[in-house]
Amino acid sequence: MLSRVADSLYWMSRYLERAEHTARVINVHLDLMLEHGTDSDDRIWGRMLRALGIEADNEPQQPLSYVLAHTVIHDPDSSSSIVACIMGARENARQVREQISTEMWEQLNRLFHEVKQARPEEIWESRDFLAAIKEGSHLFQGITDSTMTHSAGWQFIQVGRSLERAVLVSMLVGVHFHEFRQSPEASAAEYLEWIGLLRSCTAFESYCKAYTADLQPVRIAEFLVLHPHFPHSIRFSADALESALKEIGSEVSERRSSRVERIAGRMRSTLRFGQIDEIMAGGLNTYLETVRRQCGQVHGALHQTYITYPIEAALGA
Repeated sequence: MLSRVADSLYWMSRYLERAEHTARVINVHLDLMLEHGTDSDDRIWGRMLRALGIEADNEPQQPLSYVLAHTVIHDPDSSSSIVACIMGARENARQVREQISTEMWEQLNRLFHEVKQARPEEIWESRDFLAAIKEGSHLFQGITDSTMTHSAGWQFIQVGRSLERAVLVSMLVGVHFHEFRQSPEASAAEYLEWIGLLRSCTAFESYCKAYTADLQPVRIAEFLVLHPHFPHSIRFSADALESALKEIGSEVSERRSSRVERIAGRMRSTLRFGQIDEIMAGGLNTYLETVRRQCGQVHGALHQTYITYPIEAALGA
């Protein structure tokens, strides 16, 4: 596979995952605002921005809702805004149009035009925009799995999705646990906040099936970080990442692929053998920072191995 194609498929997947995650987190925080009232708006939105990795303006010159609508949703120059992510995904898909299915292109193009037509002032009045982003992204993933050959190109899409999800969930969990100190049980005032964290990861119902509705911060951390079978847990993403990289590596020389697979394997081992009691005792945020650092190392090694490698490596020199 050409490095250009691999790079475009990888970033197309990362951008779509980021857009879907952002839309979901915004939707959950809008619900939290309704429950807490306007007095908590700044605190809730500030936490949301930190969880998305966005630097907030300490002294906005316009109403906060307008600033957020522009920064998080409509700013084409922000790599974290929904519009920029959808535009980036579509542009990368356009560059490899011949490598993806017609159904994939039509769905992504349809989502792109829905995003372009939305106006900032409509976002807070209707959830249709946020729902369209989430449903459109899920539909694209389903179409991709159903219509694209599960070869190297499909595996690069899985790598992009898994790596982006691991980073985003680790930031979300880290910011939440930094604000709400761990206690044996969630207090009544924090109960909705913990539900919000689970819903931000589409995890509330799955958590309740695993642990009942007894919301304990330690169990929530264990579920979102270490659960091996929940699709939005960090460990699940690490497992999927390593599996996809091994499939890609099987099509190239072992010497070229060994470094990126080794780093991904190290991250998977960090999560596979992690014990929640030890993690919490050593500091959850410190542990999550290690995971994010390993994600960055995987990204760098991936590009060096498959995207920006010297011609000598391709020739087996």
